[in-house]
Amino acid sequence: MNKSYEELITIDSYAKRFEYLQLYGKVGSATFGDERYLNQALYHLPIWRSLRQQVIIRDNGCDMACPNYEINDSRAYVHHINPITIDDIINERSCVTDLNNLVLVSPQTHNAIHYGGQIVRKMLMTERRPNDTCPWKGG
Repeated sequence: MNKSYEELITIDSYAKRFEYLQLYGKVGSATFGDERYLNQALYHLPIWRSLRQQVIIRDNGCDMACPNYEINDSRAYVHHINPITIDDIINERSCVTDLNNLVLVSPQTHNAIHYGGQIVRKMLMTERRPNDTCPWKGG
C-alpha cells in the first residue's frame, strides 16, 4: 500500500487530507465496465456490511475522519484509500478488507477524490473550525 488510514489521520486539515487521497481522475479501470458486477457484489457481502459499520463508528461519521465534518447523508461511502482491482476481489487480497485502507467519505468527497473538478474548489473554500456553526460557544 502506498497510503494508509494511519497516515491520513496524522494530517491536520480537511484540505490536506483531501489532497492526500486525491486520485486525479485515475480510477481503477478494472473495477468498471463488464466486470463491474464483481465490484458491486462485494458491497453486498456480510463482511463488507460489517466493515462499513466499523469504519462509520471509527470515523465518528465524519468526512475523511475529520472532526466537525459530519456526513449528513445516508449514502456515505467507505472509500478504499488505495484503489482495489477485480484481481484483488477475486483473490480475496487483504487490501480489500483492511481497515487501514478504508476511510469514510461523503458522496461529494468520493466523487471529488476520483474525478476532481468544480466540487473540489467549493469544498475547500472554507476550512471548518470547532464550533463554527455555534459562534456563541467561542472557539
